Amino acid sequence: MRNYDTPVRAIRHKVYVEVAKAGFESTDETLIHDIEAIPYNIVEEKAKYRESIYRERAVASERVRLAMGLSLRPENKAVHLTDGLAASNIDEKYYEPPLMQVIPSACAACPPNKYIVSNMCRGCVAHPCMQACPKGAISMKDGKSYIDQDKCIKCGKCKAACPYDAISHNIRPCEQACGVKAIGSDEQGRASILEDKCVSCGMCMVSCPFGAISDKSQIFQLAHALRGGEKIIAIIAPAYISQFGDDVTPGKFKTALQVLGFSDVHEVAFGADVGAIAEAHHYAEKVATGELPFLLTSCCPSWSMMAKKFFPTMIDNISQELTPMVATARSIKQEHPDAKVVFIGPCAAKKLEASRRTIRSSVDFVLTFEEVAGMFEAKNIDFASLPEGEPLVRASADGRGFAASGGVAAAVVKAVHRLDPSRDVKVVSADGLANCKKMLQIAKAGKYNGYLLEGMACPGGCIAGAGTIQPIKKTAASLEKMKKEATFEECMDTRYEAKLSDLENL
Repeated sequence: MRNYDTPVRAIRHKVYVEVAKAGFESTDETLIHDIEAIPYNIVEEKAKYRESIYRERAVASERVRLAMGLSLRPENKAVHLTDGLAASNIDEKYYEPPLMQVIPSACAACPPNKYIVSNMCRGCVAHPCMQACPKGAISMKDGKSYIDQDKCIKCGKCKAACPYDAISHNIRPCEQACGVKAIGSDEQGRASILEDKCVSCGMCMVSCPFGAISDKSQIFQLAHALRGGEKIIAIIAPAYISQFGDDVTPGKFKTALQVLGFSDVHEVAFGADVGAIAEAHHYAEKVATGELPFLLTSCCPSWSMMAKKFFPTMIDNISQELTPMVATARSIKQEHPDAKVVFIGPCAAKKLEASRRTIRSSVDFVLTFEEVAGMFEAKNIDFASLPEGEPLVRASADGRGFAASGGVAAAVVKAVHRLDPSRDVKVVSADGLANCKKMLQIAKAGKYNGYLLEGMACPGGCIAGAGTIQPIKKTAASLEKMKKEATFEECMDTRYEAKLSDLENL
């Protein structure tokens, strides 16, 4: 589903466009009316995806609230669409948990994990499914196999045994996508997010074919700030390449952001270079000396959050170095203390990272590529007519490589070798939270001592983040090309090592 431009994505885009327009254009007098009108602008006179326009507008209304940074309305209490709007109509507003929310009116209450006999069953004589079942959950009913769900333990042996592939394994798409088993059910059988397990990676959101899960946005607040003419600097993650079309070069993307109202644009890969150098020192000083058994990279917030939640004894093994977003933002704030900094990237979890008390002063807004695309359309920006801006030249190829799985570890290893050419660094990389969890279980068992462990919550890395637009393979190819165009090859070539102490002490 990720590789297709589906109606779900189109609906999300329409909401972002309309909310961005409100942020750019609405006055205090017209704001409430303009927001109230959005569900009617999106859903016109005929329902396209659900049984009535009323349900479609109800879903659209909740999407609007989330896009405004507001929480969903309770189902059992009368709350106006614009309730809480006054508190959000400001230039500064941090995300309030929960970030990921299930829209009840949009959820189709998909059946949970179960094995079901389909109409492909031939009622064969052998009945291998019955023989394979260890719990006697399968019997014959009306000449076909029948699975007693009360007895079934979901082992899948019946499915493997069936010669006609007549037994299907039904799993909620959101549940299947969640690597930390943070999807449950409410009393009506609809999906619900278990906040004590969720790490806000957003894979459930991009996997739901009904578009029933969404995250909160700061698109309205940022549009409001840009309209006010404030000094706002964008820092962009390297996964941006190709997100807005094949003809949108880095220079044109920079120009588009400046037309939107940003005073300047910098690449987050600069902070990746700084972070790689810092983690190389961390490895050399702690792991190579035996003080720590292994080191976990800290680039991905969902990965580090998962490690802290599910493996609390490993907290000391998680690198405490600045993430690329924070390192870049702090560098900008050093040079421009009066400016606001906006991180634009592929990641939903970065929204919560920026809300942490120690980071709030560095990062003022976090938006995904998907959200920024809505802002571009709201301002009628035509990339084809834009001139080339100045190229982005601060980062190394290795720093830009952070966007793909394996890129963080590769950069750190090169930096370690520059510090100590004789040092052999063993590496294990995992992408997707389920794989990351398995890696940490093996590490806990003592089998990865001396290793550098890289985890990425999204399968493929940041180029597959929940806020991306383009197919993963396409972005990966474009990223490789952009790496070749970098000013520096390795992070140690940049001479950013001198900046470490200054940034860490801010």
